[in-house]
Amino acid sequence: MDIKILVAAHKEYEMPKDTNLYVPVFVGKALHPGVTFEGYTGDDTGQNISIKNGSYNELTAIYWAWKNLSADAIGLDHYRRYLSLNRKKEIDLALTKEQVENLFDQTDIIVPQKRKYYIQSNYDHYIHAHHREPLDETRDVIKEMYPDYLKSYDRIMKRTSAHMFNMFIMRYDKFDEYCSWMFDVLNLVEKRTNISDYSVYEKRVYGFISELLLDVWLDYTGYSYKEVYFVHMESQQWIKKGLSFVLRMFKKPEK
Repeated sequence: MDIKILVAAHKEYEMPKDTNLYVPVFVGKALHPGVTFEGYTGDDTGQNISIKNGSYNELTAIYWAWKNLSADAIGLDHYRRYLSLNRKKEIDLALTKEQVENLFDQTDIIVPQKRKYYIQSNYDHYIHAHHREPLDETRDVIKEMYPDYLKSYDRIMKRTSAHMFNMFIMRYDKFDEYCSWMFDVLNLVEKRTNISDYSVYEKRVYGFISELLLDVWLDYTGYSYKEVYFVHMESQQWIKKGLSFVLRMFKKPEK
């Protein structure tokens, strides 16, 4: 199989050695004219939305691949997060082509293990961490334009776990189907929302929303998938993260 796994990055970083499988992508390249990283492909070539990286995050890499790459399967990792069959923080343990092909013998879609919130629904977790209005607008868009998806949307919002980070590997037919639906929904939400007064972090809103849209799409289509580990290559401050999680629960959600 011709499999391409994008590695979204905004800076130079150690990459997997298999350059036939892994494609380092400089996301938001259009926002940094004159800056290049050796061995990285800019997401500003061909048909692209590179200029929107500030609000679409790693989705600019996904869009670039959707419009410009030809492969049997396409996926996305991050420069410091990789899908793997092993929990060890070793870049050489990122999925190999042979492992991906073996997984594709069982399914057409590979995703990371769910992130579990236990005491909060996906909706509550989102609105206590980000502005509520764009997520509510997403529901309105789905209700109006994709009403058959509404039950799945509501079901996912009530769950206490989700496949996060926009990480996946899909056979191309599924990838094309997902991108067509997901980018159409986000384009409509973008047209209906004003994020001009959001902080730089919060302007990444459409990338945040898409993390939940993946599960909406999976729930609606009923497609089977296989979960694998996702490994964060850097140390994480779990005590600080846990405290922030608890404090956000008592914070009044922003509109």
